[in-house]
Amino acid sequence: MITSVLVANRGEIACRVFRTCHELGIRTVAVHSDADAHALHARVADASVRLPGEAPADTYLRGDLVVKAAVAAGADAVHPGYGFLSENADFARAVLDAGLTWIGPPPEAIEAMASKTRAKQLLGIEPLTEVTEADLPVLVKAAAGGGGRGMRVVRRLADLDAELAAARAEAASAFGDGEVFVEPYVERGRHVEVQILADTHGTVWPLGTRDCSLQRRHQKVIEEAPAPALPGDLEAELHASAVRAARAVDYVGAGTVEFLVADGTAHFLEMNTRLQVEHPVTEAVFGVDLVAEQIRIAEGHPLDPDPPRARGHAVEARLYAEDPARDWSPQTGTLHRLAFPSSVRLDTGYTDGDTIGVHYDPMLAKAVAHAPTRAEAVRKLASALERAAIHGPVTNRDLLVHSLRHPEFTAARMDTGFYDRHLADLTEPAPDPHAPLAAALADARARSRPGFGGWRNVPSQPQTKRYLMAGEEHEARYRHTRQGLEADGVRVVHAEADLVILDVDGVQRRFEVARHGDRVYVNTTALTALPRFPDPTAQHAPGSLLAPMPGTVVRVADGLTAGTPVKAGEPLLWLEAMKMQHKITAPVTGTLAELHVVPGQQVEPGALLAVVEEAP
Repeated sequence: MITSVLVANRGEIACRVFRTCHELGIRTVAVHSDADAHALHARVADASVRLPGEAPADTYLRGDLVVKAAVAAGADAVHPGYGFLSENADFARAVLDAGLTWIGPPPEAIEAMASKTRAKQLLGIEPLTEVTEADLPVLVKAAAGGGGRGMRVVRRLADLDAELAAARAEAASAFGDGEVFVEPYVERGRHVEVQILADTHGTVWPLGTRDCSLQRRHQKVIEEAPAPALPGDLEAELHASAVRAARAVDYVGAGTVEFLVADGTAHFLEMNTRLQVEHPVTEAVFGVDLVAEQIRIAEGHPLDPDPPRARGHAVEARLYAEDPARDWSPQTGTLHRLAFPSSVRLDTGYTDGDTIGVHYDPMLAKAVAHAPTRAEAVRKLASALERAAIHGPVTNRDLLVHSLRHPEFTAARMDTGFYDRHLADLTEPAPDPHAPLAAALADARARSRPGFGGWRNVPSQPQTKRYLMAGEEHEARYRHTRQGLEADGVRVVHAEADLVILDVDGVQRRFEVARHGDRVYVNTTALTALPRFPDPTAQHAPGSLLAPMPGTVVRVADGLTAGTPVKAGEPLLWLEAMKMQHKITAPVTGTLAELHVVPGQQVEPGALLAVVEEAP
């Protein structure tokens, strides 16, 4: 019987596994890098062990240190979570060799499916070896990867070599393995997968389907179970294929078999020999705890002959600290507040006051809604996201809400090209026009002295406050009077430091206000309070390229020096942050006037990278 589990992972998945372990009465052990010394997963575990290492991003890839930590902490089992070492057969063997229980599939099964090329060959599918014009578009993928890293769509043959090189570099950085392969790219396919659970007694459960078609950079954003609008015969075929794949490698534990569905045909993509990020939607629909089942299977318990019945529909949205309108650039900083309505399940590795750093994936949380029907689950999740208090770095919250309410999604007509078609519309700023006034009134009330309303007996100029909202400057104007605070065009019903109620055209609206430094949050609108007298020196020349995030300059375009002609949209340099590479392109056609960075240089957000002078 398992009594103590070390989770060889961090963040949200470590916290999620610990939750089940605590419910089962199992002691928990966390491992952490120096960057994660105060992370939530290290705080909620019964014990934690530091993993030494100079590079925080690579610390969790040191299997030898993780096994050593498990032995030192007295753990008798290891759960790999997802990512990092979760699909590393050598790590699984090392855990077993140390006399510990491995809460995962046999190393041989991991090995058989770990390489996407070998997995396809096992099922009789051969990757492309030579690419011609007739094969385009194609997809370059990391053989050992996942999460969209090391993946590139190639539409021109002339771009293939460069994209292969970029994919290899990204895959090597993320997984320690630069092997990539090429396969046909299906433009309008749906990403559908089957959750499987297999015991050591020969029983394999196919636990329904999931649709994960809404993706950015080939990484899932919104997932749901069951996959909607699938013909019954196709669903049965997917279940049978998933079970066949599992039996082909004598699989044990939880795993996922992924397919691309197009024109009624299912194309095998890969088998993930681990728990998936989106597993909560399956748990909600089938009423099972997949982590608990993993532990029971690892202890040798058999599954029931038949899986449980599915009930209702579940939808999950991944909340990321990123700016979708700026090439999905990851964001960093302090997460002052993260609170969701109790109507949804929230899985997270963060709590109020935590810092979002540069070393790891920018996912903050997963919100999951379950309801009797798909329409109810979608509506429930969109409402919860809209009402959530998320104070800190820019997130994709608005994108998630707009996506869930988009006609293509509500009608279940989405595919993997959804954001390619709709991103511009979905990220169009729509800030609340009354938010600056509400912020100003709340601030005025917070600053007022007891017994002094601030009004004057003679007419005076209105008070003004300036805010930056959705990239534009807004001015709020109000007056102190005998009757209290007044503003043009609206009636101030109530004003306190954290709550303002305005009567707008006969409708009373509530505005909850929170402040963190110069940042002000009014309901879901984020504002930056501007100084009364702007600093004239805080300006950059036109055409300046500023670092959108903290990161490392990994590459500068060949031959790029001051004086080089450039075209608008042409890549000039590449930044790596959170294991992803981000292209920095020329904003206009002209001449590179200044280049301030070199490969290997680390930069902070807002750092001046280069200046492009526009052609006359």
